[in-house]
Amino acid sequence: MYELKQVSETCYYIESPAKIGLVRISDTDVCLIDSGNDKDAGKKALQHITANGWTLRAVYNTHSHADHIGGNKLIQERTGCRIFAAGIECDFTNHPVLEPAFLYGGMPFDELRHKFLLAKESVAEPLCEKDLPCNMSVVPLPGHSFDMVGFRTSDDIVYLADCLSSKETLEKYKIGFIYDVGAYLETLESVRTMQAKLFVPSHAEPTDDIAPLAQYNIDTVNEIGDMIVELCSTPICFEMLLQKLFDTYAMTMSYQQYVLVGSTVRSYLAWLKSSGRIAARVENNTLLWEKV
Repeated sequence: MYELKQVSETCYYIESPAKIGLVRISDTDVCLIDSGNDKDAGKKALQHITANGWTLRAVYNTHSHADHIGGNKLIQERTGCRIFAAGIECDFTNHPVLEPAFLYGGMPFDELRHKFLLAKESVAEPLCEKDLPCNMSVVPLPGHSFDMVGFRTSDDIVYLADCLSSKETLEKYKIGFIYDVGAYLETLESVRTMQAKLFVPSHAEPTDDIAPLAQYNIDTVNEIGDMIVELCSTPICFEMLLQKLFDTYAMTMSYQQYVLVGSTVRSYLAWLKSSGRIAARVENNTLLWEKV
């Protein structure tokens, strides 16, 4: 864990729970793509940078989830580097309490205020193309999070953030976090046909052929959607639907899984309603979902 692995002349990644990208932008200067899940990940990244005699110029966050911005605060305090994030992700990075509040739908209770959902505050700036080094460009990857992005380098390495998960992760957790299911599927279709020398997803092994994994993720999303539609064959409220999904996929509910999967299921319901596969109605002061 936390080994520095070189994948091209100027591109690297640090093996960690959420891979940290590292790109040399000159002989002496580097930038990071994300900062890891906590301050320890940030420390490890800085150790690699110091050991190689490099200077860190910036951190580019792909999105604002705690496992990708967890090292921001420590890194920024120790180096004074600038941090950039796109769109709404910048606001969540500056105010990380927004993540558990968004997931829960209100003020998060104490058990939701931990490093896996609530990172330390850092000072982020809106990401613009002019703020990128000349050997990097933005790849929009919305769906998993509001305005998530990846990055393509001049070495033709593409850092894919969380736009897809490994087969092992999907088999273990089944329902991966998604904010906008329609946008997520569009992103996966785009990635499925993408070409690059190497793809580096945050939660899967690097590969030069991303199409099979992208298709597996697409199939999994559609399978979950079909299952939700079937569970709505009889009008059902959200809490009962969530329980049936946990039972169907033999998942164990915890506070964290409740908000992560619960938020995702609400996103599926919105997508399925918009596509005309399910409908919603209020009966006896209960919101019910039903198959069309």
